[in-house]
Amino acid sequence: MSNGAVEVERMFIGAGCNRIVNNVSWGACGLVAFGAQNAVAVFCPKTAQILTTLPGHKASVNCTCWIPSTKFAFKVKHADHHFLLSGDTDGAILLWELSLADKKWRHVLQVPQPHKKGVTCISGIMISETDAVFASTSSDGAVYVWELILPSLSGGSKPMVALSLAELPGSTGNLLLAMGGLDNKIHLYCGERTGKFVRACELKGHTDWIRSLDFSLPICTNGQINTLLLVSSSQDRGIRIWKMSLRNSLTNSKRKEEISLASYIEGPIFVAGSFSYQISLESLLIGHEDWVYSVEWQPPLSSAVEGIECDQPQSILSASMDKTMMIWQPERTTGIWMNVVTVGELSHCALGFYGGLWSPNGDAILAHGYGGSFHLWRNVGVDADNWQPQKVPSGHFAEVTDIAWARSGEYMLSVSHDQTSRIFAPWLTESRSENRDSWHEIARPQVHGHDINCVTIIKGKGNHRFVSGAEEKVARVFEAPLSFLKTLNHATSQQSTFPGDLQTDVQILGANMSALGLSQKPIYVQAAYEIPNRNTNEGMDTLETIPDAVPAELTEPPIEEQLAWHTLWPESHKLYGHGNELFSLCCDHEGKLVASSCKAQSASVAEIWLWQVGTWKAVGRLQSHSLTVTQMEFSNDDNFLLAVSRDRQFSVFSIKRSGVDEMDCQLLTRQEAHKRIIWSCSWNPFGHEFATGSRDKTVKIWAIEKGSSVKQLMALPQFKSSVTALSWAGLDHLSNNGLLAVGMENGLIELWSLSVNRTGDGCLAVPAVTAGLATWLDPFSCHVSTVHRLAWRNSEKSADSRSMELASCGADHSVRVYKVNLG
Repeated sequence: MSNGAVEVERMFIGAGCNRIVNNVSWGACGLVAFGAQNAVAVFCPKTAQILTTLPGHKASVNCTCWIPSTKFAFKVKHADHHFLLSGDTDGAILLWELSLADKKWRHVLQVPQPHKKGVTCISGIMISETDAVFASTSSDGAVYVWELILPSLSGGSKPMVALSLAELPGSTGNLLLAMGGLDNKIHLYCGERTGKFVRACELKGHTDWIRSLDFSLPICTNGQINTLLLVSSSQDRGIRIWKMSLRNSLTNSKRKEEISLASYIEGPIFVAGSFSYQISLESLLIGHEDWVYSVEWQPPLSSAVEGIECDQPQSILSASMDKTMMIWQPERTTGIWMNVVTVGELSHCALGFYGGLWSPNGDAILAHGYGGSFHLWRNVGVDADNWQPQKVPSGHFAEVTDIAWARSGEYMLSVSHDQTSRIFAPWLTESRSENRDSWHEIARPQVHGHDINCVTIIKGKGNHRFVSGAEEKVARVFEAPLSFLKTLNHATSQQSTFPGDLQTDVQILGANMSALGLSQKPIYVQAAYEIPNRNTNEGMDTLETIPDAVPAELTEPPIEEQLAWHTLWPESHKLYGHGNELFSLCCDHEGKLVASSCKAQSASVAEIWLWQVGTWKAVGRLQSHSLTVTQMEFSNDDNFLLAVSRDRQFSVFSIKRSGVDEMDCQLLTRQEAHKRIIWSCSWNPFGHEFATGSRDKTVKIWAIEKGSSVKQLMALPQFKSSVTALSWAGLDHLSNNGLLAVGMENGLIELWSLSVNRTGDGCLAVPAVTAGLATWLDPFSCHVSTVHRLAWRNSEKSADSRSMELASCGADHSVRVYKVNLG
C-alpha cells in the first residue's frame, strides 16, 4: 500500500466541558465553543455534534470568546470570517479564524503573553465590521484591553473574574469597561480605543464576589441613543441592573411614565470625553437560591435593526448553582422585572450551572453544568413560550482511560477518571438524510464512586456484558438490561445482532444507583410496574434516599437527565483477588476468559488473574512481572496471552484448554524489549506476530517461532513522542497485510501498513515483515494530549469493504471515531 493511499476522515468527537465559569461562548456564526482540557472544542447546536477541536494550548482552557458574539450578530450578517479567542491556565490567549465559506480554521496568533497566571475572563465587542476590541483578565490581578495592543489596567489588589465592554451612547467614540471580582465592587473604566483607560467610578451593592457582567447594546428612546444598561450577578444570589444615562438627557428624563422607584436611586456620575453620565440602580432581581454564575442580555434580532440603531430586547438570562436558568423581563404595566421562564429545576444530576448563553436569535438557551455536561432548551411555542430540552453533544469531563467496541461493533464503550462509563453509537435514523452517521451517547451504564481505569467487553455469545476496573481492588461485571436492548434496537434501526428472543430472557429492566456510587442494584421487569405505587421520597435527596431510577426505552438520542439516571446497567458480579487498584483488563475472542492486572511494585502483586466467564471463578494466577502490567491481549486464536509491563519486559503465556473447566497456562517467554516503560501491545489478527510500543518512542514487531520462542522481526523508525497506544487491524488474510495504528503522548496518531511474509511450512515458517507509513492523521483531528487507547471496530462488513473505523480516547477528555478509507 503506497503512501497517501489511505485517507482518514473524522466521524465523531465526544468530549465534556471543562468545569469552570466563562468556559463556553455562543458565536454570531451559530456555533458554540468550549474548553475540553487543552483543546478548544466547537459544536453545532443544530446537529448536536462536535465539529472540531483546535490544538495549540499547552494548559487547560479556561475561557472562550467569539468575535462577534451573539450580541453583534446583527452587524455581521454577511461576514465570511469569524474569530474566536481562548485563554488558558498558563495565561496564554490564542486567536483563531473561521472561514465560513470552506469551514476551515486557522490559528492566527498568540496574543503577546502578558498574564502571569490563568486567564479567567475574555470579553469583546465589535466596533465595526473590521474592527473589534477585547479585554482579558487573570488571577494575577491585571486587566488588559486590546485592539492590537493597549495599556493594562489594575483593578486593585483583588483579582477580577468578570468583564464586559460597551460603546458609550452619544457620538463619543469612547469605550466603557466594567470589571468585577473578589472585592464585591463593580469597577468602571472608560477610554478611547487608542488611548489609556482611566478609572471612572465604582458601583457598590453586591455583598459577595461578582461573577458575571454584561452590557446591553445602547438603548434608543424617542429617537435618541442615550442609555446603556449593565446587568451584574454575584455569589450573594442577587442580580442587579444598572442604568447609565447621558447627563444632558437625564435632566429632562424624570417624566411620569418612569414609575419604578429604583430609577430614582441615583448613583455616581462619571465623565467620558465631553459627556457626563449618571448611573442609577434600575432593579434588583431576587429569585435564585444559590450563586448566580452568569447573566446575559438577549441578543437583538437582526430584523429589528435599521442602520446602526438596534432594538435591545428587555430580557435577561441568568444561570445559577441552584440548578436553574431563568429569563427575566419587565412587566408591561409596572416595569418591574419578573422571572418569566425557569428551566432545569428537575435536573437532580446537574449539580448546578456554571454559565448560561443565548442563541443568536434568542430562541434557544444553553447551560453548562458541574458534570461537564451541556443542557439546551429551545422555545418551540407558537403563540406562547414553550421551552423544551434538546439534544446536545456529550462526553467525559476527565481523562478517558480505555475504550472497547461491542463485539459486533454496534457501539463503543468508554471509561474515564470522571467515574463514569459511557456508550456512544451512531443513531441511524438520525443520519439518513446525510451520508454520515450521527453519533450520540446512548447510555451511561456505570456511574461510580472511583476513577475507572480499564474496561473490556465480553466477546462470546449471549447478552451484552462488560467488566470494568477502577481505583479499587475489585473488578465489576455488568450485564445489559432490557431497557438498553430496546434502545439499541432503535439506534441501529432493528439491525442489531442479538436475537429477538434474548429480550424475552432478560428479566432486568435497569438499575438503581447505590448510595455511595458503588454497587448498582437491578430493577426487575415485574417490580418496575409497581414503582408508581411506591411512596416518593419525602424532602431533599440524601445519601440514604437516592430517588428511584426509571429505566426507559429510548426512541431518540437521550438528553443529560435521562443518561445520568435512567440508563444504568445492573452489576452482576464482583471479582475479588487483586491487592491494589485495577489497571488493565482484556477478554479472549471466544468469551470464556477475562484477564486482569493491578498497580504493582512487587512480583507477587503484579500477577495476572484469569477469570472464567459465567462462573466468575479465578482459574489462573500468572506470575512474570515485577511492576504494573500495563496492557494485555489474547492472540486471535486464543492460544497465547501477551502482557507488557512498566518493568520494560513483555511476557507471552501459552493457554491450553484441556477440559470444560480445566486449563493449563505456561510462561512461554519473558524478554526485556525496550529501554523504558512498555505502554501498549497488539497482535496481528492473522498470525502470531505482535507489536509493542514504549515510552522510549519505539515500536517493535515480534513473532513467536516454532511455538516456543519469540524473535524480533523489526523496529519501526523512532517516533517523535512516547508511544502510548497500538492497535493492529487485518486487511487481507491471503496477503497477510495489515494496518497498525500508533498513538502517542503528544496526541498524534499515525497509521503504518505492515505486510508479513512467511516462508516455509506451518509452524516452521519464518516470518519477515515489511512496514511503511500509510498516513498520519491531521493534528486538527487528533487528540491534544496523550492517546490512551486505540481500537479498530469489529464490523460485520464484507471482506472486500474498503473502509474501516478506528476509535481513540485520550487524556484530553475526548473519545473520537475515524473512518479510514483504503486506496
